[in-house]
Amino acid sequence: MARRTAEPPISWLMRIKLERPKLISLAAGFTDNATLPVAGSRRLLNELLGDAALGQAALQYGSTAGDDSLRKLTARRIRQLDGNRRGQAASYEAKRTIITHGSQQFLYMATEALCDPGDIVLVEDPTYFVYLGILQSRGVAGRGVRMNRDGIDLGHLEQVLESLKRDGSLSRLKILYLVSYYQNPTSRSTSLRVKAGALELLRRYERAAGHPIYLMEDAAYRELGFAGTPSASALAVKGVADRVIYSGTYSKPFATGVRVGFGILPGELLTPVLRIKGNHDFGTSHLTQQLVVRALQSGLYEQNLAKVQRRYRAKAKAMTDAIAEHFPGSVKWEQPEGGLNAWAVLPRKVNTGMKSRFFKQVLDRDVLYVPGGLCYVDDPTRRKPSHEMRLSFGAASEADIREGIRRIGQAI
Repeated sequence: MARRTAEPPISWLMRIKLERPKLISLAAGFTDNATLPVAGSRRLLNELLGDAALGQAALQYGSTAGDDSLRKLTARRIRQLDGNRRGQAASYEAKRTIITHGSQQFLYMATEALCDPGDIVLVEDPTYFVYLGILQSRGVAGRGVRMNRDGIDLGHLEQVLESLKRDGSLSRLKILYLVSYYQNPTSRSTSLRVKAGALELLRRYERAAGHPIYLMEDAAYRELGFAGTPSASALAVKGVADRVIYSGTYSKPFATGVRVGFGILPGELLTPVLRIKGNHDFGTSHLTQQLVVRALQSGLYEQNLAKVQRRYRAKAKAMTDAIAEHFPGSVKWEQPEGGLNAWAVLPRKVNTGMKSRFFKQVLDRDVLYVPGGLCYVDDPTRRKPSHEMRLSFGAASEADIREGIRRIGQAI
């Protein structure tokens, strides 16, 4: 496994920004410094540590599954976001909730619990490239499913499932992984109709597979919408809670440095994932969990979230206004409705890969983006596109966003 594991591209993208302070990074998905709740967190931590008994408890080990109060608050919050579905309380039980060191740890543990080397996971084309690193490290194969504006193409999903059945590899399929809200990298969201349709298809092919096939919903960007109410999660689809793995985080909507994520698991997966969690770290940092609990209870979380949403809406507009001004008409892009990224499709003759002439020209102009090819799984049934790029507006200032887009436009 050590020999197989490649350096995650995110590590290089973050490191080069630290090594070149003048670089305008529209690549690594850092969050906006101005929205980090420094004053509010200081107040809550002072209150917590000002009480000797509470402070000692916060600085002690916690449980592997996570703080009970935070598990209850988390399960209740997801149910509320889904519209408090009647008769489906079991889908949102606190006892099925686990608190992790960021959502990335949860995604890793769920994949480790379900997948042996040589197994298969279906992902969106394109998808969150950091998750592809988990698959590569675990020796798990991936197959891409095309995307529409409202999520994966259900017709293509059925074609992929049928092809796996024909070639005898359906028994190796374990998970369909979706980044369902303001997707990283495209900023598209998956409708409830598509989630329900995907679950129905997976159920249909389970008999031939010989085991359950799970839908793993990565909702890390769910609360970063700019307007309106996003659709409910797959947990809201009736009768399928035992096939949905839900992953979320408090890092991006509150403070990335707290590294507190969570997952809601089917009952049959809870014990194995908790055992893996015990081997990883036997419990998420209790101090940061207590900070998140108090942020939720005091109203600080909601207050700061509104600020975060306003800030990212303004920064997204700065980026798309600059794209409209500086990119030629041959570049296709979509207006983000939330999240941290914009996705640009260049003419096919422009290679945007990390070893390309174009990438070097942009880097020579002190700008960094994520080559779109990194966001596609290695899939033997199709060629990876090499003419796209992900542009993040999360960390850079509005002035740097505008200047960075202008320089990329010159390179194009």
